[in-house]
Amino acid sequence: MRTQTLTTCIAILAIVLIAGVATPAAAQEGKLKINLDLGQAYVYADGKALGPMVWKGRTYKLSPGSREISIYSYGHKPYHRTVEIQSGQKTTIDVSMEPVSGNASPPYGRLQFEGVSGNAAVLLNGKTPDYHVGHAGMFNHNFIAKQELLVPPGNHLVTLVKDGQEVWSGEVSVGENERVIVRPGKDEGRKSWGRGSKLGSVPRFKASLMSVTVAVLPTEISSFAASPASINCLDSSRLSWATTEAVDATIDDEDVETSGEKLVEPRSTTTYTLKAAGPGGRKEQSVTVNVNTAVEASLSASPSEITYEKFGERVTEHGTSTLTWSTSNANQASISPGIGDVSASGSRQVQPTPQQTEPGPVNETVTYTLSASNPCGGSGTRTATVRITGEIIPLPEIVLASVFFPTDYPDERTPNLGLLASQRTALSQLADGFKDYLRGDPDASLLLEAHADERRSADYNRALAQRRAAIVKQFLVDAGIPSGNIETRALGEDQPLDVNTVRSLEEQNPSEAPRRRVRSRRGNWLAHNRRVDIVLRPTGDRSQRYYPHGSEDSNILWQVPKPSRRAVEGAQ
Repeated sequence: MRTQTLTTCIAILAIVLIAGVATPAAAQEGKLKINLDLGQAYVYADGKALGPMVWKGRTYKLSPGSREISIYSYGHKPYHRTVEIQSGQKTTIDVSMEPVSGNASPPYGRLQFEGVSGNAAVLLNGKTPDYHVGHAGMFNHNFIAKQELLVPPGNHLVTLVKDGQEVWSGEVSVGENERVIVRPGKDEGRKSWGRGSKLGSVPRFKASLMSVTVAVLPTEISSFAASPASINCLDSSRLSWATTEAVDATIDDEDVETSGEKLVEPRSTTTYTLKAAGPGGRKEQSVTVNVNTAVEASLSASPSEITYEKFGERVTEHGTSTLTWSTSNANQASISPGIGDVSASGSRQVQPTPQQTEPGPVNETVTYTLSASNPCGGSGTRTATVRITGEIIPLPEIVLASVFFPTDYPDERTPNLGLLASQRTALSQLADGFKDYLRGDPDASLLLEAHADERRSADYNRALAQRRAAIVKQFLVDAGIPSGNIETRALGEDQPLDVNTVRSLEEQNPSEAPRRRVRSRRGNWLAHNRRVDIVLRPTGDRSQRYYPHGSEDSNILWQVPKPSRRAVEGAQ
């Protein structure tokens, strides 16, 4: 029993202590007194409904801290102010609200509220304080002293808010000259309202001791346009709009100012919808911006035919053509083959090369394609052709034959004597072929390697070899070969052909040697070493060293002793 009593006492003590703690906390609230030169206004703190000011001064309890105070009275500009609420203290502010000009005009409908606290704020067509039109106590009866909420006929979203909480919200349809009685949770009452047909222009807000009339002006979209209404892809259009009596506005669900303008860059034909909402209703209007996605393009080639000639490895003629193009309504352009991305308009010199590589006539067509596009899905292509005509000519074959000399010619007294007729003929063939060869390879050259047999001193033979190289070079220059394409080297008796090499050459020689020459091996060997070898560079091809046994002057060429001057002159 004592234990139970003790437990009860402890519990009572705990309750007392808790109450003692709670009491000071409640005392921490501060007070805000508002002195206002206007009745029927409504006060919000931090966006939450506190209650109406049915008289010109009222005090509200608020928790300490910085508070955003807003006061609304339809027909007046909202009042906003930040107020610091001190714990346990009263803060007083004096407020004066500025009227908004403009009266409402018929037609009208009327809303009346029953079965709801008179302190509940009435919001029309939105759920933020900016849609505030009054409180239910201002519009709750139809006696001689009128308390009327006049609204434009149509559908309205009605929201009732009290103590920061939504009490009720719903769509209400109001007809012209109709009084609709809103009963939250119950069916609406609808009555004919004859007085509405007699009303003309009505002030937004009018109040007396026992009556109040709030006439809500209709929310309107006064203009909404796109300029220009038709654009090319990548261009922009300017949307401009104006509304009246709107609190919020959106274009395609994007928040915008209630009146303003913005640039748009649609990538396809687009319809923009402006929605405006205010206490006087919700309106929407659309404009369409037409987008031209078509791409225009042109491409030409001049000339349309070029000449191509290749001689050996050298291109001797290669014509060019100029591509000229233009595009419109495109941001990307390219030309193929071989060019790639280009500007929207321009020109470019091209030099197409044929696919053919083998010798023969050339007759090919290259097709250039211009492709243009834009991010709107538009594209266009144009083509131009260039015909290539000409020929690929192989390098000519050059007959390289060593040049042979009579014994001891040319000598110092007759440096221009010793190049016999048969050898001149061989050199003429060489010159004709090499001149054609230079068309295909202008850097080609001939190396003249001059030799002498061993029967004189090394110095004498070197000088003799030099004269032989010089007389061959001069013949080739006189035949039209540039001097710079000929090089000489006097080897004299150095690097002679040995006996076995001569025997092998004789076995292969298409011109059979007379019997007496075959028997005179030394004479045959000496004759083979009185020569100038010719090397084609850079290929390294060397002249054939077959002795001209079949030539008419071969006896003078082969003769072991030095022939007479008269004999050589006759053979030359």
